[in-house]
Amino acid sequence: MGGIVAIVGRPNVGKSTLFNRLVQARKAIVEETAGVTRDRHYGTTDWNGREFTIIDTGGYVVGSDDTFEVEIRKQVLLAIEEADVVLFLVDVVSGMHVSDQEIANLLRQIKPPVLVVANKVDNTARHADALEFHALGMGAIYPVSAISGSGTGDLLDEVVRLLPEKETETDLDIARLTVVGRPNVGKSSFINTLLGEERNIVTAVAGTTRDAIHSKYSAFGMDFILVDTAGIRKKSKVTENIEFYSVMRAIRAIEESDVVLLMVDAQDGLEAQDINILRLVVKAKKGLVILVNKWDLIQKDSNTHLQYEKKIKEKIAPFTDVPVIFVSVHNKQRIFKAVETANEVFHNRNRKIPTSVLNDVMLPLIAATPPPVGSRGREVKIKYMMQLKVTTPQFVFFCNFPNEVKENYKRFLENKLREQFTFTGVPLALYFRQK
Repeated sequence: MGGIVAIVGRPNVGKSTLFNRLVQARKAIVEETAGVTRDRHYGTTDWNGREFTIIDTGGYVVGSDDTFEVEIRKQVLLAIEEADVVLFLVDVVSGMHVSDQEIANLLRQIKPPVLVVANKVDNTARHADALEFHALGMGAIYPVSAISGSGTGDLLDEVVRLLPEKETETDLDIARLTVVGRPNVGKSSFINTLLGEERNIVTAVAGTTRDAIHSKYSAFGMDFILVDTAGIRKKSKVTENIEFYSVMRAIRAIEESDVVLLMVDAQDGLEAQDINILRLVVKAKKGLVILVNKWDLIQKDSNTHLQYEKKIKEKIAPFTDVPVIFVSVHNKQRIFKAVETANEVFHNRNRKIPTSVLNDVMLPLIAATPPPVGSRGREVKIKYMMQLKVTTPQFVFFCNFPNEVKENYKRFLENKLREQFTFTGVPLALYFRQK
């Protein structure tokens, strides 16, 4: 698994700007107003070949009774609880603030390593100003400019050094399946039904799922490790921001899995948070099966499931080559079908196509439908292709003008790969290189 890095600090020190710099995208709102980052933002980045997730938290506001600020504080505490490394951002321009001292006191009580990052250091004088933060007593100070990116390389070197070692796969033939979804859709009940025992505690209170539980499942000639982010939550914690908490848990669980079973409630359909989780699965290049639970509660005719599946595919486009299974955990309908399909997706994800076979199949298809002419009338010619020797299906196409291959043609090639070699449920990565 990659690891989770949380960025914390008081409002307006540049957390969202640093987040954008590190994930190389403007995914967070950046404004000169305290408290504008209301939702937690999370993105995946990599440094020196190591991928990890970054969480951008709202400003940690000390000593406020404002409900909104109280919620932000809870979410920051949750992000810290989930993180492997915490970046504590301070601002050299405004200098040491009483809130910085308060946050430092909080961070001294946590397990993950904390790096103090002094932001807005964009000249020599400000390097000297950053030294005042040694008074926090939290070790080395990492001076950066989130806007220009200076200093972020040294910071990321240290982050990667502190992240937990990647787990070595003990048995590559056994799939790790993770059940994710919004609270109360029936995730733990699904696993209990599979295992035939009350392995995970199920209650009617949304958000009782707490710690990742790995359960071995052996039946019908199949072996799996089932990863359910389940366990008991203390009653005092049920009032926390459940949506944020479940996304944090989903990120961690997705990292540990080969195939993700995304469970949705048939009555609610695929909602925004489900789409967010699905995008995380695709970004992490994991296998995917969508389970529509509580199908027994839906009034239906012979076409209902086809119409329902069509709506789902429209929402998840362009990655639509995904199995959708309609289940009823309560009535034990199609439970085995769900796991059987997940097993097929696991094998699809591990599929390796010999280079000779790949070229024999794909080159005639490319010749029949060649790439569109590039800019300035340049003719794009794809010479040959190969699958990379990595754990997930990734393909390199060698051509004369790789930058001229248009997005719609990339989708055409992906669709042909899917048609010819069966990669249902698996995100594919296509790269274009000059020979």
